[in-house]
Amino acid sequence: MGFIIRWIFAFGLLALTYNPTEWNFVRWGMTHYDTQLPLTVLAGLILLVGYIIYLRATLRSIGVFGMVLITAVVGTTIWVLFDQGLISLSDPTVNTWLAILTLSLVLAIGLSWSIVRRKLSGQADVDDVDEP
Repeated sequence: MGFIIRWIFAFGLLALTYNPTEWNFVRWGMTHYDTQLPLTVLAGLILLVGYIIYLRATLRSIGVFGMVLITAVVGTTIWVLFDQGLISLSDPTVNTWLAILTLSLVLAIGLSWSIVRRKLSGQADVDDVDEP
């Protein structure tokens, strides 16, 4: 259940930032930055904090190679679904949602990997600790 919650928050973070509908930060910010500049900056900073949390945890747990590998696995899965005729990639809206899905899975797996690794191997990840 924990992974699903992490994935939902990652998906929400990415979809709030940009999606093919008119309900996203990028479009809202571009429309209202001249009249709502403080609110636009605040919303952007809140999104940035979310990205920093997810990206830092992801980079620390699986690294760049892990992120590329997960992206490749999800991308290949989409390729197989396309090749089997189960999805169509001709609609840019669907492609954008697939990209958001892919990136959110990468972030959710990165945030959850330390927990999965600990359960599978019994080994805990230890961050750098400053010793006096």
